[in-house]
Amino acid sequence: MAILKHSNEGNGSATLSQSNRVMHVPRGSGAAYWGPGELMTFLITGKETDGAFFLAEVSVVPGGGKPPHVHHREDESFHILEGTLTMRVGEDTITASAGDFAFLPRGIPHSFRNAGDSQARALVLTTPGGLEGFFTEVFEPAMDRSATPPSSSKELIGRALAAVPRYGLELLPPA
Repeated sequence: MAILKHSNEGNGSATLSQSNRVMHVPRGSGAAYWGPGELMTFLITGKETDGAFFLAEVSVVPGGGKPPHVHHREDESFHILEGTLTMRVGEDTITASAGDFAFLPRGIPHSFRNAGDSQARALVLTTPGGLEGFFTEVFEPAMDRSATPPSSSKELIGRALAAVPRYGLELLPPA
């Protein structure tokens, strides 16, 4: 559902652009995708922000997370809502718990994992937008958001390896 805010451009007619568009995403209504050990729900995409940013809520089951990788185009920020994520950033390890924030500049190798016993949830912001295209290409649409996230598969890995060059990503060997 989108609430549109119109502006007048001096000629008396209402016009609409991305810069004056108000968005409302009710809980559980954003497009959702299953990745290995996680559910990613899109809150607002780069297309909806004129490329400025992409924001998603990520729910990570115990043992789930992302392997080491590098974003060459985007900065990535995490605001932990629930649980704890252990992040490996360059040579450092960050343990981020509910209420914590972490900013990861582009070009730095990083990974994250839920090493806890309960689900972790985070708002993940990438700037600029566009990375959501990677997730729509690689992850599976989540028809049942209450299901258990899948584990990695050869098909998913193949899609990821094919997509990374188009999105300025680099996958790294496990640390």
